[in-house]
This record gives sequence, C-alpha cells and structure tokens, in this order.
Amino acid sequence: MKLYAHPFSSYCQKVLIALYENELPFELCQLGPDNPAVAAEHAALWPLKRMPLLLDRGRTVPESSIIIEYLDLHHPGPVRMLPADPRAALDVRLLDRFFDNYVMTPMQKFVFDSFRDEDQHDRQGVADAGALLDTAYAWLDAHMAEREWAAGDTFGLADCAAAPALFYADWVRPIDTAFANLRAYRQRLLARPSFARAVDEARPYRELFPLGAPARD
Repeated sequence: MKLYAHPFSSYCQKVLIALYENELPFELCQLGPDNPAVAAEHAALWPLKRMPLLLDRGRTVPESSIIIEYLDLHHPGPVRMLPADPRAALDVRLLDRFFDNYVMTPMQKFVFDSFRDEDQHDRQGVADAGALLDTAYAWLDAHMAEREWAAGDTFGLADCAAAPALFYADWVRPIDTAFANLRAYRQRLLARPSFARAVDEARPYRELFPLGAPARD
C-alpha cells in the first residue's frame, strides 16, 4: 500500500494512527513542495488533490474515514476500527463525524484565517468557530465522563478522528481546565503509542503551524 500524505496534516495523522494500530505495512509518499514527482502522482490518481489518499493494489481510496473503514475491511488486524454490531458502528461513525465537523473544521477556521491579508480576516467567522469549539468541548466533557475511549471501552475510528482534532484544537482554543474529562481523554490519546508515533514524526514540521506551536505536547 501507498499513502499519499504529510505527517503534520491532521487528517493524514488520523489514517496513520489506524495503520500504526495494526502495524500495517505501507509506503509513505510524502506530499510537499519539495516532492513534485509525488505531487504529480497524487494529482493523477486524485484530481481533487486532497490528502490523504490510499493506493492499494491499483485501487485509490480517498477521505480519511473511508480509508480507515477500507483498511478495517481489507486489511483487518487485532484492533478493529468499527464494531461488528451495526448499531454500535453507527455510534462510532457519529462520533467520527462529530470530531471532524465540530472540532477539526472550526479549528481549521483559525488556521486558514491566519493566512489571509490583514484587511481580509473573517473575524466573525473566527468568533463563530471559537464558540462552536467551546460548545463541542462542553458536550465532549460530559460525554467522556465515564468512558475511556470515545465510543466506550474500545479504541477505534472515532478515536483516530479525535486524536489530531483535539491535539490541534487545543493549540488554537485551549480546552478549559473545567473540562477535566476531556483534558484527560486528550492525554490518553497522546499516550497511545500509535498517536504518540504520529506526533513525534510530525515534530520537525511544527514551525509550519501558522499560529505558532506551543512549547508542549
């Protein structure tokens, strides 16, 4: 398998966690301005040029959640990303969408707005994104009150989504100390070997974070 990705990308880390959880062999085709040949391969395979993208035996698989489900079906390992029970799987998918839409997306609003010229900043949009993150944090804190992982006692797809989402979101909108359950969950994610590996592999690129990476994590 080949994974077209960059180690510092949140959505790429989401897939890397799933790969590392089950020790699946793959080749990282690192995207970036210094790798034009890889970028050309990626564009030929997926004209939308979004990452990550998985190439497996001639089949291209885009989108992080779909890639993880694909791996669970075609390259299953001891850590299953989705439970066999379709009702339980629905809960996992809901949480996966929650982290992508209500944590990752508003976090990215802060980042993308920082690239704009001073007179083009979307202050209202950033304020709305901050309010959404606060609401998401509060809901997650209550949700995690009696759980080890997002969907219960088992690590899976939802936690792959949660790890990079909460990692970067806390950089742009620190999780309030009042949300002890959520902060503890974030620490459990950081201690998970698969995510710890992804975080370490991304350390050389922290200077790329436009808002400035904090001296922690």
